[in-house]
Amino acid sequence: MAENKESRLRSFFAGVRTEWNKIIWPAKETLAKQTGAVVVVSVILSAVIAILDYLMKTGLDKLLSISL
Repeated sequence: MAENKESRLRSFFAGVRTEWNKIIWPAKETLAKQTGAVVVVSVILSAVIAILDYLMKTGLDKLLSISL
């Protein structure tokens, strides 16, 4: 029983090694460009969300102050 588990474990890690060798890693330049793009898009999206949040909050505050 233990031998069967050991055999399956070795087989699993052999498969992992085979798949690991198939990975095509990006070049540093590509990785830097993609990381920069993600950071820029994240900053822009967070600014848009913050502006929308501010506008909704002030709009609701004005709406509520009128009705009181």
